[in-house]
Amino acid sequence: MSTQATLTEADILTELVEPNRPTISPQLAEELLSLRFKDEATSRIRDLLQKNNAGTITSAEKATLENYLRVGEFLDLMQAKARITLHQNGSAA
Repeated sequence: MSTQATLTEADILTELVEPNRPTISPQLAEELLSLRFKDEATSRIRDLLQKNNAGTITSAEKATLENYLRVGEFLDLMQAKARITLHQNGSAA
């Protein structure tokens, strides 16, 4: 029997993106760092998190929240890679 833990989506994305390796162009790095959720999405995420914490979230809302969180994790990884790239190139991040 294998004792290896199951990989999460975040683990797999980290392996794919390799956020600690500066393998993108500085121009792409700048573009990635400019990506943000729109105000409406941020407000929706905040509302969903409050419902989740209060235990009043529906299954559809929970699925939506999980989707936002997965996209946010991916964006975090790409922006980490962007910061490393700009740091390695002597640009401000």
